[in-house]
Amino acid sequence: MATDRGLQGKTAIVTGASRGIGLAIARDLVSHGVRVCLTARKADALKEAADSFPDGTVIAVAGASDDPDHRSDVLDTVAREFGGLDVLVNNAGINPVFGPLVEMDLDAARKIFEVNVLGTLAWVQDTVAHPGLGFRERGGSVVNLSSVSGDTPSPGIGLYGISKAAVSHLTRSLAVELGPEIRVNAVSPAVVKTRFSRALFEGKEEAVTGAYPLGRLGTPEDVAAAVTYLVSDDSSWVTGQVLTLDGGLLAAGGTA
Repeated sequence: MATDRGLQGKTAIVTGASRGIGLAIARDLVSHGVRVCLTARKADALKEAADSFPDGTVIAVAGASDDPDHRSDVLDTVAREFGGLDVLVNNAGINPVFGPLVEMDLDAARKIFEVNVLGTLAWVQDTVAHPGLGFRERGGSVVNLSSVSGDTPSPGIGLYGISKAAVSHLTRSLAVELGPEIRVNAVSPAVVKTRFSRALFEGKEEAVTGAYPLGRLGTPEDVAAAVTYLVSDDSSWVTGQVLTLDGGLLAAGGTA
């Protein structure tokens, strides 16, 4: 068990937690004594992920993150099972298209914004408003998942980057509105080796990593460690920040 960093006995929701970054975040939080509610769209994958944790450390509720009924179900379940909530990690996100913006299907664009931006906002709204969670009274902490593609144009994933730029600004705006009781921050990774981002490195990893001063792509564990820092007592005077996790990519003039 890692040192708890003020997290022992706290509770969290991690969206998009059946694999990749979300699953790594949940595992790191559990290692610091946090009880976690995992959410994800696919029930079978979510159950498999939940079964990999020690007994009594996680619960799981399947559903689409942009579905109001799913959010209500998750929050009611957390209130009943955990008695309150301390941490919300908005990890769920989509990017169903790859290609130039001028050729993008606008229905797909709307769906990206619905999930990545409005879904993130809705989770915060519903969490703060829920009478059984005491999120504000418990000094809650929110971490949103942004992306370096929101800082500089990235070929093929332009609309995704635009949605993540919105998430970064949403994070800062919420931090101003919800302080001093609630802290709101974001992490902004470059390419992390997951199934979600494989189109950005598969078959060309050596060439891609050449743009990174640290000489490698990110791992889900890199992101998880940063999230744990942002929700721990170690960052008690940190809010409204977007923490870039990119192995030096942007400093070197690169793009995701």
